[in-house]
Amino acid sequence: MFGFSVVVMAALYGLWWYAMRRDPGEISDQQAQRHQNRWVIWGGLALPIGSITLLLAFGIPAGHRMLPLPPAEGEALVIEVKAHQWFWQVRYPERDIELINALVIPANTPVDIHLTTADVIHSFWVPRLGGKLDTIPGRTNVLRLEADRTGDFHGQCAEFCGAGHAHMPFVVTAKSAEDYQQWLNNPDARTQGDRDD
Repeated sequence: MFGFSVVVMAALYGLWWYAMRRDPGEISDQQAQRHQNRWVIWGGLALPIGSITLLLAFGIPAGHRMLPLPPAEGEALVIEVKAHQWFWQVRYPERDIELINALVIPANTPVDIHLTTADVIHSFWVPRLGGKLDTIPGRTNVLRLEADRTGDFHGQCAEFCGAGHAHMPFVVTAKSAEDYQQWLNNPDARTQGDRDD
């Protein structure tokens, strides 16, 4: 979206510069009307419709990947995340695993993050993996994440939630399917590799 907006802005500045510098000369009322109609059609209709269509062509698939829709194959992994002032409590409901400020997920696998809060509104955001979603008292919101590679992805609370707001970072670690299963089955690997700050 940023790149596209820069192109549109540069084009508009160019047209503005052209309009300010050109000599309109002598034109009839009929020519002026045709000229005005071209600007309305191309600048007022074609440009916005084309721009929105192009943005939607990129945005809908990206947004679709973040929605908690049934995956094409199997079921999404569910992880429960509860926001607190000022830390993230992470639970794996099918296992007896609880982490603080850390999530471990399998790469190339859809993961549904069930977001709740123990106190005020927070916002769960991992910029490299997807959009942000608020945690709202009394509600459970679901955010779909899917890492396309292994590694660490840094997240942060993106909603001002009090004096300790800046101290709510967390890390999402994406592991290969084999390493993830080993992590689930090996308590020693969990305690060595997780960040419980």
